[in-house]
Formats: sequence, structure tokens, C-alpha cells
Amino acid sequence: MRIAEFQQFILERYGETDRARGVPATFLWLTEEIGELAHALAQRERGMEDRANLDVEFADVLAWLTTIANICDVDLEAAIRRKYLDDGGPKGTK
Repeated sequence: MRIAEFQQFILERYGETDRARGVPATFLWLTEEIGELAHALAQRERGMEDRANLDVEFADVLAWLTTIANICDVDLEAAIRRKYLDDGGPKGTK
């Protein structure tokens, strides 16, 4: 699946609800998911990795980030291409 396909899927499935919720509340959801990912990563570092949960938390973070991009009318695939692929990619750090 391409990034654009995933973004379209999220838009079609959740777009109306997401736009009604707005950026501030959606950003709070994203930060909650980042916290859950942080917990899963900490468990992994302690040798108690739950691979299925780690996968889910990564997917959730990506989905909520994609949701915010949709609300803000940002084409993620185009933005990634411009930032990381065009003209040899970024110089130095991200």
C-alpha cells in the first residue's frame, strides 16, 4: 500500500468525524498514541517486547498523524517526496 492509498482510506473511513473533531482534539489523540508507543518501546528495551502490541502502536501513530494531515489538507506522500526524495533528500539531520 502506498502512503497516498492509506491517506485516502483514512479520509474515506473517518474524514467526516475527524474534521468535526478538529486539529486540537485530534492532536491530543495523537499524543496519547505516541505515549502508548513510548510504553511499548520501553517494554521492548526492558526485554519484555510484545511484538503484536508494538506493531499496533506504530500503526496507530501513523493513522492519527495521517488524520491530522487530512484535516489540514496536507498530501503526505507529496510532502515526503519533496522533503526526502527530491534533489537528493535533506542535507544533515531530519
